[in-house]
Amino acid sequence: MKRHAVLIKITIGLVSLIVATFSYPGGSQYDKNAAGFSWQHNYLTNLFSKNAVNGLTNTAQPMAMAGMFMLCMGFIEAFIYFSKKIPSKTASGIIKYFGVAAMVFTLLAMTPYHDIAVMLASTCALVSLFYIAVFLFRSKLIYMKVLSVICLLCFYGSNYMYYTRTYLELLPVMQKVTILLVVVWILGLEYFTTGPIFNHRRNRLPAKYDKG
Repeated sequence: MKRHAVLIKITIGLVSLIVATFSYPGGSQYDKNAAGFSWQHNYLTNLFSKNAVNGLTNTAQPMAMAGMFMLCMGFIEAFIYFSKKIPSKTASGIIKYFGVAAMVFTLLAMTPYHDIAVMLASTCALVSLFYIAVFLFRSKLIYMKVLSVICLLCFYGSNYMYYTRTYLELLPVMQKVTILLVVVWILGLEYFTTGPIFNHRRNRLPAKYDKG
């Protein structure tokens, strides 16, 4: 069970979020009077509000918040576990602490401090994921390298849409695709990477980045 703790927590979190969508009263940025949850037009954050976009009490909120909590707990454990595989103490610490901070701020995004929490969560997550990508690119894990590029591009793309208010009609779908890709990436790190993969001398960061 401990070996699969990350998978179990992430699975419970995702299933809970999906179940919560069936209880969402309705309304989205596209049509505030629409019925139910639209995977095309609703943001996942709509599930965490006290009231739905259409003004009704959001009965999906408790299940959605529980699901996001479990998802973040799974990610936190994954960041901590993966950081132990990295030979550089500096890089390991950055991956762990920025990854954990990103998930804490993600949980705070379910509060009235949503905007600033999203900004901080995105910044911390990108720092952690960038360092992970650096070590993956110094390994022989071809598929993980490709997945790293796709994940980071989607992550940057989502942030670009959010902060520039560009193509906002596509952002709800982009948000979900990015989360799904990151979940696959995180589980790939959990099951298909080991310490020895990153211990080779050429996998170390340049001296100015590696003080470990």
